[in-house]
Amino acid sequence: MQTEEMMINMGPQHPSTHGVLRMILRTDGEVVSEATPNIGYLHRGLEKIGEKLNYHQFMPYTDRIDYLAAMNCNMAYAMAVEKLAAIEVPERAQYIRVIMAEFNRIASHLVFFGTSGLEAGAWTPIVYGFRERETILDLFEMTCGARLTYNYMRIGGVSADLPDGFIRKAEEFLDYFEPKVKEYNNLLTYNRIFINRMVNIGVMRPELAIAYGVTGPNLRGSGVKWDLRKNESYSVYDKFEFEVPVGTGELGTVGDAWNRYRVRMLEIEQSVKIIRQALKQIPQGEVKAKVGRVFKPPAGEVYVRAENPRGELGFYIISDGSANPYRLRIRAPSFNNISVASEIVRNTMIADMVLILGSLDVVLPEIDR
Repeated sequence: MQTEEMMINMGPQHPSTHGVLRMILRTDGEVVSEATPNIGYLHRGLEKIGEKLNYHQFMPYTDRIDYLAAMNCNMAYAMAVEKLAAIEVPERAQYIRVIMAEFNRIASHLVFFGTSGLEAGAWTPIVYGFRERETILDLFEMTCGARLTYNYMRIGGVSADLPDGFIRKAEEFLDYFEPKVKEYNNLLTYNRIFINRMVNIGVMRPELAIAYGVTGPNLRGSGVKWDLRKNESYSVYDKFEFEVPVGTGELGTVGDAWNRYRVRMLEIEQSVKIIRQALKQIPQGEVKAKVGRVFKPPAGEVYVRAENPRGELGFYIISDGSANPYRLRIRAPSFNNISVASEIVRNTMIADMVLILGSLDVVLPEIDR
């Protein structure tokens, strides 16, 4: 029986496409033969804005690159400028940065956990995930006064020291939170319905992931053990013991949607381990190097990348010696991660499209910039 192909627009609709993303699908009945991402609905020109502002002024804009991991974006930009100007960051500030970055990684992965369940038809996971995430946001709020876009990092350190009681509250939260991860796994990770929906769909072979420049949990879900915190250690990550989880094919196929999901759940446990060590080892001292308000780094260029929840976030900056960057470019992991979608959704069912897109964990402001 011969069928007629159809062109279907999926999105741009925020709940199902994780942002204002439009997927143009070519379908043969219920089977997707081709899918083309159509981006740009959220383009704001962040890189050009950065060239019109001085180095300090651009920090709040980095919050808007990936609003689910704003601390991590702050940190990557600060490290790039510090390398450009050869600024030495106080050790206490380095520890605080790592604590905030790992808490933000957990918060980001909790959103992923909740939405993964929602896309498979389960409501409870998003309630549980957001319940724990709220406490992390409470910790951020007591530190810098904000709950989503923080503007906490500074060139040379952080804006303020940890408030009184932060370490105690952080440790209390970790004691409460660790058993919850096991509860999440019992609820969703090894749920038979969820497994049946997630295994063996959206399979991304390691060579395909590398060819597309895929990074972060999506790359590690394909079995590639690459994490900048280990492979090109920065800040004080080399002082901590932690593992880099990868997809193992425990269930399904290495590189499928379930393995990408499982890597993120394992990363939550590793982030807890890092934070516990950082809270115990954090030294006393200053939290910010002396950097003038009128800040003019020497002429030169620099590229710095960091391991964000969605992969490698890179900043390329060219300085001409003035107070503003001459050129500023951002390498956002979600751009590469969504590019591979057209390859891994071929010959899959329409019903699996949202699950596969969700397993890539893209954030559209990061793609469009």
